[in-house]
Amino acid sequence: MNILIPLTDGFEEIEAFTSLDILRRAGFNVVTAGIPSSMLTGANGAKITTDKKLDDLNIDEFDAIVLVGGPGYKNLSNSGKIISALRDFDDKKKTIAAICMAPSILAKAGIINDRKATIYPGSEREIPRPRGERVVVDEHIITSQAPGTAMEFALKIVEKLGGADKVKKLKRDLVC
Repeated sequence: MNILIPLTDGFEEIEAFTSLDILRRAGFNVVTAGIPSSMLTGANGAKITTDKKLDDLNIDEFDAIVLVGGPGYKNLSNSGKIISALRDFDDKKKTIAAICMAPSILAKAGIINDRKATIYPGSEREIPRPRGERVVVDEHIITSQAPGTAMEFALKIVEKLGGADKVKKLKRDLVC
């Protein structure tokens, strides 16, 4: 199972690092991809080097995409490649996950018009059918609210892609 986490300057570190760590612990092949470069700075100053640059990847090779928030979500939202990938993933029913302000990118792509989703509290107008829950699953789309929900979000992705037993083992190992 190949999972893509595209990142831009201003990404929310807790959401990105928690998702990356939990998904890799679950045994998935997770690739972080920088836009436009592989040297990025998070919203709170963490400097990272992504595995690849987005332009160097074939997005069709991925089974799931995870979008994180932070001020950098606007850069993801302005990426034609990301919007196109989201539409393609939706058409193919591949897993799409978005946390914090990133669900607004799904709205921009037009893929949650008839679906339930959640978003950072106070930003409900950014998506068509907002819910107040911490994590919302509607078909192959998973959305979550904020850095404080990152662990639940990541575990829900694991459940969707790897099943309840994998989540149970992770929770036992992580003592949560």
